[in-house]
Amino acid sequence: MLDLRAKVNDLEKQLTDIKLDLKQTIEKLEKTEDNLAETEDKLQQTETELVESKATLAKTTADHQDVMSEKEEIVINLNTEIDNLKKELEEQKSNTADLENNLALKENKISELTSSSEEKIASFTSELETIKSELESKISDLESQLSEANSKLSAAEEEKSQLNIQLNELKGVLSQKEGQIQDLSEKISESAQVIESTTAQLSDVEEELDELKPPEVGQTRFAVEERLTCPMCGAVGSAIKTVEDKDKVLSYVSHIPMYAKKRICKKCGYEF
Repeated sequence: MLDLRAKVNDLEKQLTDIKLDLKQTIEKLEKTEDNLAETEDKLQQTETELVESKATLAKTTADHQDVMSEKEEIVINLNTEIDNLKKELEEQKSNTADLENNLALKENKISELTSSSEEKIASFTSELETIKSELESKISDLESQLSEANSKLSAAEEEKSQLNIQLNELKGVLSQKEGQIQDLSEKISESAQVIESTTAQLSDVEEELDELKPPEVGQTRFAVEERLTCPMCGAVGSAIKTVEDKDKVLSYVSHIPMYAKKRICKKCGYEF
């Protein structure tokens, strides 16, 4: 009887140590679950930011494409207008050359008519000066329009360059967000592995606790073992193994499920 008491005391001490280890394991598991929850929140936030960034990028890209199309159309129109102005300028220069030729002819004619009519000479001279002034005014206007068109073309090219820079920056932000999501996914995978390992250790500890439970006072070891009998093959005692029934959850303690117990016969494998 004294030996039994001593063995019970040893088992109770071992049970206390195991409970302490179990408590520490549970605390580690709770901490791991908190870290996992925090990581999942960060992942959710990053995914939300990624969706927003993608939406912004899509909108900016669409706007950029619209602006680019509009700018390209403006550039095409400006180039067409420049070409037309150049063509018109060439025509005016050609007309000016013709007029200068006519002027020379008129001057020759004036020289010829000098002796006959001073009044006609003055009229021809005034007419020629008016035509020359009008042509110079038109040429000046065409050159001004050409300069303005070139200025608009330069501004459109600069705006196109800025839009390309903004698009590249948005692509860089999107790439950075995708990298953050990949890092968070790896952390979640590692946390899941830690939880799985800790759960397995906890199951083993609980199994050892069940095996190390001391017999009730007034009963012998053989009496306790004889109570568990396999209804299939009749095996008793140590041939009956007690494990958790993962299909039956009794309650939760700090997010940790507490399962019901079931017996497994080591001889025939029958569960009851």
